[in-house]
Amino acid sequence: MAPAMSRRLPRDEALKALIQDQLRAFGLQAAAASQHPDPPHAAAVALALVDEGHGADLPGLPRHTAWSTQAALLLTRRASHLRRHAGQWALPGGRIDAGETPEQAALREMAEEVNLPLDASAILGRLDDFVTRSGFVITPVVVWAGAARQLTPNPAEVASIHRIPVAEFLRTDAPLLAREAHSEHMVLRMPVGSGWIAAPTAAILYQFREVCIEGRPTRVAHFEQPAFAWK
Repeated sequence: MAPAMSRRLPRDEALKALIQDQLRAFGLQAAAASQHPDPPHAAAVALALVDEGHGADLPGLPRHTAWSTQAALLLTRRASHLRRHAGQWALPGGRIDAGETPEQAALREMAEEVNLPLDASAILGRLDDFVTRSGFVITPVVVWAGAARQLTPNPAEVASIHRIPVAEFLRTDAPLLAREAHSEHMVLRMPVGSGWIAAPTAAILYQFREVCIEGRPTRVAHFEQPAFAWK
């Protein structure tokens, strides 16, 4: 059974101001040139703060019947027919098109994948770039996304949409670290309900927790991904 969640956080102006302040104070690190694949694929993902909504649809998460305005992060399960990372947990996002900023790409992809259109005023800031084993340099963009009550998955890319309470990422057993034979670095996972999310998504979620909520300038680029997430 999952540990009790700590500090349920309302998605209110106090939380928004806290996250903005933490991101302003954080010294961003771009991916080092030596880490880049050849050629690198630039991508952006949205860490979208939304209302928790109705109930939970994941094992081990508590259920409720009324609409909840507790803060949650928007995650998806990728469609099973995709060539890359089929069925895996993901944040809304994708490749940065020519002429786009990471912020523009994150907002565009969120509108395309989950039907959540927002403008630049929703952007709170960025977290560190993360270089994946599958050849992408991911820039995480933190977004204040509102109630988001009309979400719909794009079946070409998304199997399901999930609102995971921010409090779930503050669990005392997170992150889960393990040594695997394929790397000298620790593999990072984030527990969710009675399951877990793998890096790279888990590493980005962990840095969000540490920087945006806890105010700790934590780096995650060195964490490894499990072998199944490489392709």
